[in-house]
Amino acid sequence: MIINTGQRTDIPGFYSEWFMNRLKEGYVLVRNPFNENQVNRYILDPSVVDVIGFCTKNPAPMLPYMDRLVDFGQFWYVTITPYGRDIEQNVPGKAEVIRAFQSLSEIVGIDAIGWRYDPILLYGRYTEEFHLQAFRRFAGELSGYTKLCVISFIDFYTKVQKNFPELTMVSGEAMEYLGREIIKIAGEYGMEVRPCGEGGFLKKYGANCEGCMTKAVYERAIHQRLNLPASVKSPRKECVCYLSCDIGAYNTCMHLCRYCYANLDPALVKENYKQHDPKSPFLIGREKEGDVIHDAAQSSFIERQMSLFDM
Repeated sequence: MIINTGQRTDIPGFYSEWFMNRLKEGYVLVRNPFNENQVNRYILDPSVVDVIGFCTKNPAPMLPYMDRLVDFGQFWYVTITPYGRDIEQNVPGKAEVIRAFQSLSEIVGIDAIGWRYDPILLYGRYTEEFHLQAFRRFAGELSGYTKLCVISFIDFYTKVQKNFPELTMVSGEAMEYLGREIIKIAGEYGMEVRPCGEGGFLKKYGANCEGCMTKAVYERAIHQRLNLPASVKSPRKECVCYLSCDIGAYNTCMHLCRYCYANLDPALVKENYKQHDPKSPFLIGREKEGDVIHDAAQSSFIERQMSLFDM
């Protein structure tokens, strides 16, 4: 099966010690975000977990623990955008994140790591030309460390509108221009661009519009074939990714980016963070009265027959 860590929070950035404790104990407890007393228990063992998917803005805190992950298949997305602390309040400096990206790539291999340049928004000094200059600079530094870049344009989720009310939509014309130029620059540095949830309008410029967390992406990362069952359907009709079991929790990411779809309110995030115990099987807090714990059905999805990946 595939365990995901990055759809709800940034586990490498803020909860690496907790995650290592979960690997040591061999399981994790995850609350249903829509019914908190419904709890899933996932076994964290390479016999049933084929891939762990990470999505982070700061992989550095996980780097000292990478030897404990060698038995697991891995795929990493690291987000590097050009925004300052006016938008990404607690994200480390870009040079620091780029160095961590390079170190991570050398550990997991170029096929197991991708760069996310998203979301793209236009606000104040963050103009179209600003983005293109920043993208080229980052692409140059990441060249040779990844073959994959994911882009998307800002979506106006309810939480985004609450925390960034002055933000405006990126026009269709601007999307077309930025997408086309970014694809061109990425190609110069040996990277394929995969738009995230943007439909197929950039395909004519050379983008791969098949999704950013797909079966093919996971297979390339672990160099094995996967026989995947049906995944959870995304509420976004444009999303074609394989959405798997996420062990994170909403309202817990301390990066506090203003465009975040997973945080409702900074005060709530800070309060939840105070309840984090690295030794707890839950990311936030502990078991509560009324909890019903369900053991998730788990099995390996790896195809054991010889394939081209084995040759």
